[in-house]
Amino acid sequence: MGAEGMTDLAARIIFALVPMLLSLTVHEFAHAWAAKLLGDDTAEKMGRMTLNPVAHIDPIGTLLLPIVLIVWAGGIMFGWAKPVPVNPTRFTRKINMRTGMLITAAAGPASNIVLATLCTAILALTFHAGWLTEAGPLKQLLGSMVVINVALAVFNLIPVGPLDGQKVLSGMLSYEAAARFERFNYQYGAWLMMGVIVFAGRLIAVPFALVLGGILGLFELPSWVIF
Repeated sequence: MGAEGMTDLAARIIFALVPMLLSLTVHEFAHAWAAKLLGDDTAEKMGRMTLNPVAHIDPIGTLLLPIVLIVWAGGIMFGWAKPVPVNPTRFTRKINMRTGMLITAAAGPASNIVLATLCTAILALTFHAGWLTEAGPLKQLLGSMVVINVALAVFNLIPVGPLDGQKVLSGMLSYEAAARFERFNYQYGAWLMMGVIVFAGRLIAVPFALVLGGILGLFELPSWVIF
């Protein structure tokens, strides 16, 4: 690979890995912050209620795997951070533990939607002012932030453990239905998760397009602003 190719590869890694790292950091911080608001300071005491990415990095899921995918899979992104510890027994007695886990779990994907919306708002400001260029670094960085955050939010809401969607759905079900759902996940969750990883692109394609389209429509932006 020549110098130009190396430069292009380095740029692709930076414009994909940096947004991924920031997005995962916000996601895990949101879990810790929500738990703290509900009375559980476990994550805070372990130094996880922070926006410092170093506290949330998983060497394989946050760094190695995304880089490998960028280099050998044409820019396909997938990764994870260290899960934030949550102790539902420490939640305030004003809510039950299942509801507390629902709120804490939903905080992660919700934070990614908020971050995607904020990045789109900045893009909209520059686009409607006539400052945005198709090949500019601002478009590349913020566009990646939007895409990665929407993808993370949608992916994490798939109701299969250990994804956030499992706890969200469990908290919405009746006690009996939640118990059956938890037993099902305990028995088949590992296999289901393998299937989710293999078919992730297909599973999230429709909801991803709907959410992203809704955010772009909110600011009256064409898709090239993101892609």
